[in-house]
Amino acid sequence: MPPVFLAPPESDLRLECIGLRVLFSSTNTLRWLCAVTYSGLTGPRRLPSKMIEQELLRRSHAQRRFQTAPLLGERERYLNYLLAIGTSRRRIINIQSSLTHVTQFLNLTKLRNVHEREVDEAGQLWARRRSIQTGKKPSKSVAYCFASTARNFLQFHGRLLPAVLPQRPFEEHLEDYANWMRSERGLAPSTVEKRKYATATFLRWVSKQYSDLSLVSLNDVDAFLECRRAGGCSITTLATECNILRRFFQYAGTQGWSKPSIARGIKSPTVPMYNGEHRGPTWKEVRRLLRQSRGDDPSALRTHAILCLCSIYALRSSEVAALCLSDFDWRDEILTVQRSKNGRIQQYPIQYEVGEAILKYLRFGRPSCSCRELFVTQYPPHRPINRGIIFGIVSRRMKELKIRSPRKGAHALRHACATQLLTGGFSLKEIADFLGHGDLQSVGVYAKYDGRALKEIAEFPLKGLLR
Repeated sequence: MPPVFLAPPESDLRLECIGLRVLFSSTNTLRWLCAVTYSGLTGPRRLPSKMIEQELLRRSHAQRRFQTAPLLGERERYLNYLLAIGTSRRRIINIQSSLTHVTQFLNLTKLRNVHEREVDEAGQLWARRRSIQTGKKPSKSVAYCFASTARNFLQFHGRLLPAVLPQRPFEEHLEDYANWMRSERGLAPSTVEKRKYATATFLRWVSKQYSDLSLVSLNDVDAFLECRRAGGCSITTLATECNILRRFFQYAGTQGWSKPSIARGIKSPTVPMYNGEHRGPTWKEVRRLLRQSRGDDPSALRTHAILCLCSIYALRSSEVAALCLSDFDWRDEILTVQRSKNGRIQQYPIQYEVGEAILKYLRFGRPSCSCRELFVTQYPPHRPINRGIIFGIVSRRMKELKIRSPRKGAHALRHACATQLLTGGFSLKEIADFLGHGDLQSVGVYAKYDGRALKEIAEFPLKGLLR
């Protein structure tokens, strides 16, 4: 069964809005509240189950291709599902055209199980056919689009057989270590994946020499790190990998997989905490970034709201992506943030410029959908955006304005905010708390904040910031 997308209960939201209208006399505040409440009223559109060719295919030859191609009923169910979740008419037409080629090149006279390898081969064959027709070289994007359409169609019907991936070296050890980090240490999923990836890289390298982890020695770890250094890894990356491998071998020693002495022998290279260079843009450049990100189209409204949150509250990209509509308490003007690393909950007063940017996005930029996350994709089917999209939005905007910074993305703005606060006279303890760090060791290059000073810090002279 395809998933059913339901809108939130409209009656609850309307009652909430009526109650708030009684509570507040401020027109501006009520306008904000109604904007947030209304954003959840409308779910994704559902069209009646009519024939696709009557709804979308206006031309007779397109209707004939649709009717004569194999798997008419299966294709119609899939396209109706795409319509139900809000996919645009233009995309539906493109997908319907691609499905006729999918059935032809996969030889689907009836629905059957298809391996991913077969899909990829058909995509390459279609790319070669297109290159002959157009007289151009085979395009990777053509093969990718074909394979993507075929996979989505087959997955919808439960007919795609996943590729059998070769087992990674020391797979059981790696999964056991990952489960321990999740359950015993309580590390964030992103941290677990990062450590798992770095450890898997080492295990894949060392598996070429040994099949038993107990045979690995400290010399092998040193040789691996030397290969990484020769491959162009920076000293910061090497220090991070040393720390990750040290933690892995500490656990491996307790499990009897390897010698306990290996962990004690892994020494990280010395990394200067501060080399005199800013890790992010200057605050003057941040002001220019915010000022020139204004716009009236939905994309500009979303970009401006994201940049405000990253700059003024120094939020990480994953924290911005996780924000929900319910995290904004418009009555008390409080923003609630769950920190991505330690899971701690922090609350901030809603700064005026940030509130205005989010209000405009909610009223004029955010599409009506059932998602409760604040930021969603612009085009249907609407879904929450992830931290990678936020990184791309910030870094692309910095590049367009030719803002130079060693770091890119939301983290560069986080450094800029911390540096500005430190320049403004706030203590390292205050800045550490404001940025959500658990200790001062993490703030050697900038600064952070204290819970009792949150209001003072959030009201740091930002007047005229966007002018």
